[in-house]
Amino acid sequence: MGTEQKRGIRKSQIGTVTSTAMQKTVTVAVDRLVQHKLYKKIQRRTSKFLAHDENGICKVGDRVRIIETRPLSARKRWRVEKVITSATIVD
Repeated sequence: MGTEQKRGIRKSQIGTVTSTAMQKTVTVAVDRLVQHKLYKKIQRRTSKFLAHDENGICKVGDRVRIIETRPLSARKRWRVEKVITSATIVD
């Protein structure tokens, strides 16, 4: 019996780290495209999630995959699964 079967399938999202100001917590912005009901134009909607970053490896601008987890605080219900691409440093 695998861990996925025991816990169920967890949701995952891919987004960009926008803030690392807190300890072990990052803010991740996830974009999605929705169609306007009346005008049918495609609009970009952004949702912000607080995600647990145990080792503090994320930097602002990183592209990360976050996965659903148990509530860790009042607003934190996600954790960073892996860093997909690191932010490029421009000097």
